[in-house]
Amino acid sequence: MKWTNDSSGNVDDRRGSGGGGGMMVGGGLGTLIIAAIIFFLGGDPSAVLGSGMSSGPQQTEQRDLSQEELKVRDFIKMLTGANETTWTKILQENGMEYRPAKVVMFESVTQSGCGTAQSAMGPFYCPADETIYMDMSFFGELQQRFGAQVTEFSIAYVLAHEYGHHIQTLLGTTQKVDDLRRSGRYSETEMNRVSVATELQADFYAGLWARQTDERAKFLEPGDLESAISAAEAVGDDNIQKRSQGYVDQEGFTHGSSAQRKEWFMKGYNTGDIRQGNTFDQLLK
Repeated sequence: MKWTNDSSGNVDDRRGSGGGGGMMVGGGLGTLIIAAIIFFLGGDPSAVLGSGMSSGPQQTEQRDLSQEELKVRDFIKMLTGANETTWTKILQENGMEYRPAKVVMFESVTQSGCGTAQSAMGPFYCPADETIYMDMSFFGELQQRFGAQVTEFSIAYVLAHEYGHHIQTLLGTTQKVDDLRRSGRYSETEMNRVSVATELQADFYAGLWARQTDERAKFLEPGDLESAISAAEAVGDDNIQKRSQGYVDQEGFTHGSSAQRKEWFMKGYNTGDIRQGNTFDQLLK
């Protein structure tokens, strides 16, 4: 992909800052962060990365960032700016107002509005503070454990997917899903279907962002869409379940299958129309 001329000041790079500490998931803050993950990212992050959650404090040493890490910061600032510019345009054209999300880059552990964030979770969006949390080591896991093709654009896809959750918060979708969960009227299987719809809509929004940004900035290059699809398919529930437990349980899906994730990302890209992204009607009938 080509870098656009966008850049954002809404990126907080906490790598190399030292600190950390506090209790990990499972040590008292689990309820907050698990609620955020299950209903806004989809599923247990330990299932995605195949690693357990520590219950003890962790510290990271203060250090200077390498030149490569500084380049990654510039890249995330560019992507954040590209999301802000494109989504401002999309929402304005549909009579809605855009409010920027913040993006936090961290290593090992940091604090979020949804509790303690750690690298084993992978990237996630916290609606409580309207912030996306990114530990870049996730992409190594994505490639090594799940066979995804990791490129700059696959990183762009993951960030755009998390921005999709922010758009859901701005449009009130996140709040409606949380109301359904809190009502207690729905079974775990039914809420899993709601979670799938939520995740596939975020994939749709990621594809929509890619289409609209390319029309504006001509940033896509050959192979970019394929790398995004590879990342989407890698974190499909069927792929994760096969690798982690050896069989597929569709009632346990929280993200959607690999085929569904590809389908909805490409629908967002091909239509370029935010009004075509109602995943809930099709999945909740």
